[in-house]
Amino acid sequence: MRESIIRTISGLLYISILVVSILSSEFIFISLFFLIGFVCLLELEKLLRLKSYALYVVHALFFIIFSYIKFDVSATLVLLCITIFVNLFLVKDLLFIKKIPVFEKKKYIILIFYLISSMIFLTLIPTYSGTFRPELIVGVFVLIWTNDTFAYIVGMNFGKNKLYKQISPNKTIEGFVGGVIFSCIAGYFIYYFITHYLNITDSLSFQSWLGMAIILSIFGTLGDLIQSKFKRQAGVKDSGKLMPGHGGLFDRLDSIIFSSPFVYAYLLILNYVS
Repeated sequence: MRESIIRTISGLLYISILVVSILSSEFIFISLFFLIGFVCLLELEKLLRLKSYALYVVHALFFIIFSYIKFDVSATLVLLCITIFVNLFLVKDLLFIKKIPVFEKKKYIILIFYLISSMIFLTLIPTYSGTFRPELIVGVFVLIWTNDTFAYIVGMNFGKNKLYKQISPNKTIEGFVGGVIFSCIAGYFIYYFITHYLNITDSLSFQSWLGMAIILSIFGTLGDLIQSKFKRQAGVKDSGKLMPGHGGLFDRLDSIIFSSPFVYAYLLILNYVS
């Protein structure tokens, strides 16, 4: 009981800080994830058994150039393509390479493009159209939280078929499907709330939110499995201990960090088509 209370309080504090920072201003939102990125970088370095101060410099430079200044659209698109390629390469390793170890030569690439640049695109999602849209990134977080929550609930109650037993024995196919379905339902309610209660008429359509719910569910699950692979390699249960009852910050953000470049690319395509 005491552990559940601690877990609930810790989770509510995390959500409150996140939502308040997003609704405050773009600068505060980016600055929060600038700091969170440092913590996640530290946690992932420990998982990969690597210690490099240069990566913290890279993290700072990437945030200044791409998140704060937003100095060049073409450079951002190049970074997006590289990030998506690296993330898909990690998916390939997850699905087709059964051994867990990550070779030394891959570690810097993983830390820069899997973590740092993916975090950059998380901060760019609400400004994909040129103006800061806080309701958009809050909606993205609600979708990923809905997917995680209902994948767990459905999996616990109805799960029989393992999704990827070697990496994450608790995940089930039924839980994954449940997470996708409830994320799509949440997408409708987010659309309805934004258009009818916030009266934002130029927001994304319901079909766009539906597509984003599916993207977040699929790539969020893959991101969680990839992080589970790193943790199994390191022989640990959690990436850190910063959040009592939850583990580390990277444990809480692994799904959305991995999904962010795919969501950003999806939004760019929607913006171009429209």
